[in-house]
Amino acid sequence: MNKIVLDTNILVSSLLGGGPPAIIVDMVAEGKLIPFYNDLIICEYWNVLHRPRFGFTSFQISRLIDSIVRIGLATEATNQHLDKSDDIFMPDEDDRKFYDVAKASLAFLITGNIKHFPSEPFIISPANFLRKYQQETI
Repeated sequence: MNKIVLDTNILVSSLLGGGPPAIIVDMVAEGKLIPFYNDLIICEYWNVLHRPRFGFTSFQISRLIDSIVRIGLATEATNQHLDKSDDIFMPDEDDRKFYDVAKASLAFLITGNIKHFPSEPFIISPANFLRKYQQETI
């Protein structure tokens, strides 16, 4: 239950305000959740969070990404490593990296954009993840 992959929108939401995404990011910082990532994911985090429209400082971005890298586990998972039967349609191919890492790591993929992913039990919204986490840790 503690293995996760964070879609970029979770990081954006956590820096913009509170709510479930911020709680999840805090749980990562506290070591309660282990984020899985690969180089493609870290690169996307960096590029998206630096978009001027968000107004995040370099310090905020570095602190967040550094904590994910420090606490998390890097994987080389890409769709090339998965069985070809798993080569499923993705509404947005840019999101495949998150799907592949979650699937290969047996982790939950937490996203605010469920519709961007196939219907799979390991793909979950932030609020639903927190409910499930709370139920399983009681």
